[in-house]
Amino acid sequence: MKILGIDTSNYTTSAALLDTSDGTVRQSKKLLPVKKGELGLRQSDAVFHHTKQLPEIVKALFGDNGEVPAAVGVSVRPRNIVGSYMPCFLCGEGLADSLGAVNNIPVYKTSHQVGHILAALYSADRLDLTKEKFIAFHVSGGTTDCLLAEPDGESVVRVTELGTSLDLKAGQAVDRVGLMLGLDFPCGKMLEELAVKSGRKFKPKPTLKGGSCCLSGVENQCRKMLDEGESPEDTAAYCLQYVCAAVEGMTRHALETQGDLPVVFAGGVMSDKLIRERLESVFRCSFAEPEFSCDNAAGTAVFAALKGNFI
Repeated sequence: MKILGIDTSNYTTSAALLDTSDGTVRQSKKLLPVKKGELGLRQSDAVFHHTKQLPEIVKALFGDNGEVPAAVGVSVRPRNIVGSYMPCFLCGEGLADSLGAVNNIPVYKTSHQVGHILAALYSADRLDLTKEKFIAFHVSGGTTDCLLAEPDGESVVRVTELGTSLDLKAGQAVDRVGLMLGLDFPCGKMLEELAVKSGRKFKPKPTLKGGSCCLSGVENQCRKMLDEGESPEDTAAYCLQYVCAAVEGMTRHALETQGDLPVVFAGGVMSDKLIRERLESVFRCSFAEPEFSCDNAAGTAVFAALKGNFI
């Protein structure tokens, strides 16, 4: 049977179809359009674009065969905490509720963050970790969180914050430096392409406060590098190495305080291969593949499959 997942974040309109017979996932997604030089969208604009893009995204998955999924999973909030809310998630929730009502199928609702974590576990073939404690990172444009993840009957995985960014989020830092270099938003992939050409190894020292970090300094330091004639390639490399050093410090703190637990890295920033190579050389950890790292609906489909005992 097929399980539909839906995710309408502030970056991407996404749907995914999980086939429970063989465990494969097909994805259909499209970035929200952002005007050149701008850092993201207002929520009203995000809602508008999701409303336009959702029909074509879902149709790309189903075509004309008219197959009815056995269940729908959907992200309805950024995180599973009180007060976590963004209007853009209403687009996906409304479609999921409508599909559930018309087809008399169950709808399972989760957070964007849990969706990211489950997508990473699926991609890394580590769904077994939903039965034990592990450390999960969600590092994206709106989040730089280190989390203790534990099994939970209601939410599949219950997460408790161990550390976070106290100011700028990692994805924000990457996008601000990217725009500084004339790249298009979202800037992560193009910034990585620049950084690969550098070859320089820096020793950045991000501010760490317990298990949390501060990332606002990297923007000013990168601007200073450019003003002093450093190349765009070296500036990009410094930015990514700075973010990586912060995540590495947060990881060490989490392992020291929580014990030697498995570590899973999720979120768009973690799709960067330079960051991945460094962290994999230091820690026993798992990563999602890039298509399951950036905002996607695979995790919400997995959530529905687990909640409904379809897998």
